[in-house]
Order: sequence, then structure tokens, then C-alpha cells
Amino acid sequence: MVLLVLAAVVVAGAIASGSWLLVSLAAALGVLLGAAATRITHAELVATRRDAARDRAEQAQAYRRLTDERAAESAAFVASMEERLRGRESAVHELEDALTAAQQRAATATRKLNAEARRAEAAERQGREESERIGARLAEAEERAAEAVVRVAELEQELDVVRAELATVTAAWREAEAGQLRRA
Repeated sequence: MVLLVLAAVVVAGAIASGSWLLVSLAAALGVLLGAAATRITHAELVATRRDAARDRAEQAQAYRRLTDERAAESAAFVASMEERLRGRESAVHELEDALTAAQQRAATATRKLNAEARRAEAAERQGREESERIGARLAEAEERAAEAVVRVAELEQELDVVRAELATVTAAWREAEAGQLRRA
């Protein structure tokens, strides 16, 4: 930038002097100074681009290293998760097996319980039937006992009548014997 300002000042001074030779030399000097400024700017631009490219390359290398680390961490995480998943699947299989066994035991116990309930119900029904039969027989026996008591009472009355008749007949017979003995 300084070179371009210097060239502009020299050209302006040469034009102000009014000398054709000075103006021509100032113009040539301005072109040379412009070319030098352009060359310096170009060199700085190339150096800046190289520095930027080097920074991008370093950054890319850092990203590559970071990506490698992340990939390794990811692989370790995946391996860890797969191991945990296998452990969980194993636990699920064990629980499924235990559940199946428990269901089988529950089904067996339910079948046994149902069989015992049917047997208990049959025994209860049989007990009721036996109780009803015993009740009927007891009622029948009580009825027979009542009839027997009535019959015994009737027989006792008949026996009393027969004893009274016997006493009457015995008394009459003794009188008749006593009357024969007196007659004799």
C-alpha cells in the first residue's frame, strides 16, 4: 500500500513539474512500484494460503485422531453393550425357564387341588347320603321302638287281664276244691 501511495505522489509531482520526461519516468516508476506491490501482495496471499492449508491439514489430522479415538470408544461401547445384551438375554432365558417351570408346577398343583376338591365333594355328598340313610333308619327304628313300646304296653295289659282271669279261675278252682272237700 505504501508503494502505491509513493507512486501516486511521484506521478503527481512529475505532472506538476510539467516535464514530459519526468512524467514518463514517474509513470514507469509507478508501474514498477505497482508491480512490486502486486508481487508482495501475491507472496503474502500465497503464504497465507499455505498457512491456512497447513492449519487445515493439522486440523484434519486432529479430527482424524479424534475420529479414531471416537471409533475406538464406540467399538468399546458396542462391545460393552453387546456383552450386557447377551447377559440380559441370558437372564431373560433363565427367567423364562423359571416361569415355565413355575407355571407347570402351578398347573400340577391346580390339577391336584381340583382332584382333591372333587374327592372332598364326593365324600361330602356320600356323607350326606349316609347321614340321610342313617336318619331314615333311625326314624324307622324310633317308629319301631314306639310300636314296640305300644305292643309291650298292650301285652302288659293282656298279661294283667290274663293274671286277673287266672286269679279268678284259681280262686274259683280253690273254692270248688274247698267245696268238694267240705262235701266229702
